[in-house]
This record gives sequence, C-alpha cells and structure tokens, in this order.
Amino acid sequence: MPISLPDLLADLRAETDVLTALLTVATPANWEAPTPAEGWAVRDQVSHLAYFDEAAVQAATEPDRFRESAAELLALGAAFPDRIAERYRHLTPAKLSAWLATARQNLLDTFTGLDPKARVPWYGPDMSAASSITARLMETWAHGQDIADTLGVVRRPTHRLRHIAELGIRTFGFAFALNGLEVPNAPVRVELAAPDGGVWTWGPDDAADRVTGSALDFCLAVTQRRHRDDTDLVISGPVASEWMSIAQAFAGAPGPGRQPAGKEVAR
Repeated sequence: MPISLPDLLADLRAETDVLTALLTVATPANWEAPTPAEGWAVRDQVSHLAYFDEAAVQAATEPDRFRESAAELLALGAAFPDRIAERYRHLTPAKLSAWLATARQNLLDTFTGLDPKARVPWYGPDMSAASSITARLMETWAHGQDIADTLGVVRRPTHRLRHIAELGIRTFGFAFALNGLEVPNAPVRVELAAPDGGVWTWGPDDAADRVTGSALDFCLAVTQRRHRDDTDLVISGPVASEWMSIAQAFAGAPGPGRQPAGKEVAR
C-alpha cells in the first residue's frame, strides 16, 4: 500500500485526536478504572504511549543510546511494560495528559523531517521511519481500544485501519519466530471488509489458507485486543489457524493475547 510519510503523519494526528477526545471526557475515577489489560488502569495506557513516543524519538535521533536502554528493558522479558507502568503511577491525570501531548508533538515534529526509508532501531528488528510511525499509529489505536472499552465507548472504524491491518500482515513471520516456531512457507490469503464498503486483500487468490472478515476484527485480533473466537473472522487452513493464534503486530516479548469473552483477560 504505497503511502507517503506526510500522509502517515496526518493519519497519526487524526488517531491522536480520537484518543485525546476519549481522555478529555474521562473522569478522575475513569483514569483509575481497570482496563481489559490485566493490572492496568487507563492511566497506565496513557503513560505507556507517552513513554514509547519518547523512545521512538530517541531511536531516530540517538540510536546508540536507544539501543542501550532497549537492551535493559528487553532483559526484563515480558515484564518490562509493567515496570514502566509502575514507574509513572504517581503522576496525576493532568500531568499524564500533558506528557502524552508533548511527547506526541515531539514525535510528529521529529519524524516530519526524516527520510521515510531511514532505518531506526526498535524493540525487535530495525524498521524504516515510515514503519515506525505506522507502529505508533497501531499502538495509539490499540491502547485507545482498551480505553474505549473501559469507558464504554464504541469508536467508528476508519480507513486508518488499513495501516494496522498491513502491519498485521507484515509481522506474519515475526510472530512465528518470536514464539520459537518455524516460519511457514505456505501463503495465506487475507480478505477484509473495509470501513468504506470496499475489500482489502493480501496474498494469492488461490491460497488454501485463508482469513476473511471485517478489517476491524482483524485489527483487533492482530493487536491482541480480542480473542479470535470473539471476532467475525473465518479462518481456514492449519497455517492461517496457527498464525491467528499468535498474531502480534507489536514488538517486544510474545504477547499472551486475550482470553475469550467471559474469561480473565491478559495484556
């Protein structure tokens, strides 16, 4: 999906506006309310986004220092997001909102001047500047989903889901390797109903393994915001089935995913 970095940044700004609107109506009690991510309140979702916005800027401007700090975090394994959340729980909602606003604007300003193909490090393979912004958009949408679920708000799906779906497709091999599994050679066909009524497709039309359904539910699955059994996805073939059980569009340690509705959920 060819897209310019300015367009990506515009979509990130738009997704930021949606998140900001959610936080603006949140009450002090809402900020302390538990989200679907086990052990995390709304405040922790916000500090997570602000922290990693700053990390993305450091990765682009001070890659060596970023690699040092990233190595320290990754050494903690799957626990490192919780450690970051604990570190900032003393901040008030007002300070968290201000931190996120400042960190996000700095991110947008920094990446506006970058070559979209420039390589930057992250908590996994290095990526292009354009992919880094795509990842920040995905994280904003995914953590925003946890906040929306907590507040009882239903967000309208937009064309921006295409970025998240694309990232979910591109991390196919990453998800297998991250879980210590051999990356399959068999292709998977993905067909998603887009918010505008169109269809987004990836993979050969004659592939035996297939994933079909709404773009929204595919994005919820690959960001591990819904168990696949709680989506409208139709999954056919052993490769597609295994992939959708471990799909992970975000970096870091293997995510535990979410349990089916009615059971305890995990981040």
